[in-house]
Amino acid sequence: MSDQSSDPFMEHRSLLFTVAYEMLSSAADAEDVVQETWLRWSEVDQSAVRAPRAYLVRIVTRQALNRIRTLERRRETYVGPWLPEPLLTSPDVAEDVELADSLSTAMLMVLETLSPTERAVFVLREVFGFEYAEIAAAVDKSPAAVRQVASRAGRAVRSQRPPPGTHQETEQVMRLFLAAADGGDLQPLMELLAPDVVLFSDGGGLKKAALRPIHGAEKALRWMAGVFFNYPDVLTYDLTTMNGQPALRFFGAGELDVVVTVRLERGLVTALYLMRNPEKLRRAQGGAAQLSR
Repeated sequence: MSDQSSDPFMEHRSLLFTVAYEMLSSAADAEDVVQETWLRWSEVDQSAVRAPRAYLVRIVTRQALNRIRTLERRRETYVGPWLPEPLLTSPDVAEDVELADSLSTAMLMVLETLSPTERAVFVLREVFGFEYAEIAAAVDKSPAAVRQVASRAGRAVRSQRPPPGTHQETEQVMRLFLAAADGGDLQPLMELLAPDVVLFSDGGGLKKAALRPIHGAEKALRWMAGVFFNYPDVLTYDLTTMNGQPALRFFGAGELDVVVTVRLERGLVTALYLMRNPEKLRRAQGGAAQLSR
């Protein structure tokens, strides 16, 4: 590989990973797609490429669209609810409000409701600001068709995405979780949960998790209390930043056991996301993911 200072791939690597992750909700698959992109880039006459950034994003988008088919087959046999793979992110990601919002678990769950092409078009246009002609080259459609797809995807996302909350509001909720885990007083937390809150827990068949979403504040808190609020001497925990949002990590026996993130709407928690699948927790510890627009 050439020197990083002159290699467009290395210059845009964090962007390519971010695009792939936003399309796949999987860091492991995003890394594979980025590696495939490099292999294809290394075979190109790079001196003939006039816009390396757009060219590389075109390759990574096509590779991600190909990878989606594999992921869809995997999910047909997945045990219990499927959640996006959480990413440990640095404070500067949270400072980019639009990027942080697009990376949140809640938003990634909304993107999962789109078709692969709709998701690619929405991500490239709304998150990364690519022109319709550039997106058209990436998804093999005309610019006019891409405009129609973008409009359709935009309407679908707007009908489902939560209103923007603040970093401080989410952090307040997470601190109440910590207080509940420390002392077992669930009432302050209960007051911030919407009555119809839904809890999603992803164990992937490898860790204890509810096989179906749990509806209702009392049922959700009862389930969480049974899993880890009753074991303060066994679990340790910290408040960190995942996917650009405040999140909690619970550790048991020195290993990361669960990551908790939430969806906030008008100051109330409407969804709780608990990731317990150990295969999806590898990027939730160690160094922060390198992300960029």
